[in-house]
Amino acid sequence: METQEYIEKLKELGFSANEAAVYVTLAKLGLAKAGVVAKYSDLDRSSMYNAMQSLLKKGLASYTLVGKTRHFQCAHTGNIMEYLSSKVNIAKQFLPDLEKIRKENTPKENVRLFKGYKGVQAIMQDNIHIGKETLIFGSEGYFSERMPSFAKHIISQMENNGIKVRTIKRKSRIGGSSLKTKQVRTIPSLTISPVVTSIYGDKISIIIWSDVPEGILIENKQAADSYRDYFEFMWKRADR
Repeated sequence: METQEYIEKLKELGFSANEAAVYVTLAKLGLAKAGVVAKYSDLDRSSMYNAMQSLLKKGLASYTLVGKTRHFQCAHTGNIMEYLSSKVNIAKQFLPDLEKIRKENTPKENVRLFKGYKGVQAIMQDNIHIGKETLIFGSEGYFSERMPSFAKHIISQMENNGIKVRTIKRKSRIGGSSLKTKQVRTIPSLTISPVVTSIYGDKISIIIWSDVPEGILIENKQAADSYRDYFEFMWKRADR
């Protein structure tokens, strides 16, 4: 991967842009003075120092004295895994109680709106958390095409959790995900639509694959049951 790709991946793990730039620069330089790190990470000295101090506090960088001058180096990449694991352990200590509070105060019926790729991720993760069979119609493959890395992650989670998926798609649509727990039936080709509807548990998700994707998540048992009945009607009449 190129330098910028490593930086983007570290940002996905929660690094700030400057932290990621400094870490990757240190990985490439091995051992370097602050001025050199600032130059090669394309940061001013102040921004570089702030990012470096943050990495030092997290145990992701260290320094050694050569004479009276500090020379910095990044920690073993395994330290990143340990750092992330410590965050997960902290989360495990309090999130279950916080989830109870959230459930107690969440309306039984509500509609939430999401915007952007992070919004799509939130909807997909909600699907995993519910863990129920998922019924999909209107899929044109935009998810795998526009979010390939996250799509693979979701497919893996669905398979690991044994979440069954049934999809109705256009007969002429080529391709599809490699999900092993998925069944597919087809209907005659219709106009291609950017709207994908999924039903799982007591929820309906509608994702609109516009230039900036948008999502609607409806939590309503009666509505979900109605959509599910409509899907079953189509499923029985679709081609195997």
